Amino acid sequence: MLQPIEVPRDNVLAFKAVGKVTGEDYEKILMPAVEGAIKAHGKTRFLYELGPEFEGFTTRALLDDAKEGFRHLHGFERIAVVSDIKWLVDGVKLFEFAIPYPVKVFPTAEREAALTWIAED
Repeated sequence: MLQPIEVPRDNVLAFKAVGKVTGEDYEKILMPAVEGAIKAHGKTRFLYELGPEFEGFTTRALLDDAKEGFRHLHGFERIAVVSDIKWLVDGVKLFEFAIPYPVKVFPTAEREAALTWIAED
C-alpha cells in the first residue's frame, strides 16, 4: 500500500510504500495524485520511501510505475528515493542517466535530508 507523507510544500508529493504495492495502489492513489499535482503546478517533486516495511511490487505495479514515469517524464522537477534496498537503489542509479531532472537516492537513515532536499528551492 502507499501512504502519503506530509510535506511542507504543495508542489511536493511524498509516499511511503508499506507491505506489497499493487497496481490498484498506483491506479487509485499515485496516478491521480501525480496528475493533480502536475495540473496544479506544471511540474511536481516526488519523494518515494521504500523502507523495511516494504515487501515488494506486484507485476502490475511495476508496469504502472514504468508507464507513469514515461508518460510524465517532463512533469517532474526532481525525485528523491529513500531506501536501503539494494536492488531498488541499484535500479534507480542504473536509469538515472536517462532521467531529465535530478534524482537522488538517500539511505533510510537520511530520510530527513531527503525531505529537506526535495522541498528546498
